Amino acid sequence: MKSCNENILKTLELVEEMIVLSNAGDNDRDDVGCGILYGILRDCAYRIKKIAEAEKKSHMDNGKWD
Repeated sequence: MKSCNENILKTLELVEEMIVLSNAGDNDRDDVGCGILYGILRDCAYRIKKIAEAEKKSHMDNGKWD
């Protein structure tokens, strides 16, 4: 597999970790500031995930995924 495709897969793995962490952090938080932090982390994870999935699809549709 090309390194550019491996990096897309690694990105998708990282965003899943970000989502898990943001959910755990939100459940364990003591104050509003932490809620904001984990909300931002979750939002960024979903934004990155959307872009990475679109890039993966583009590579697959154009025969660049190997």
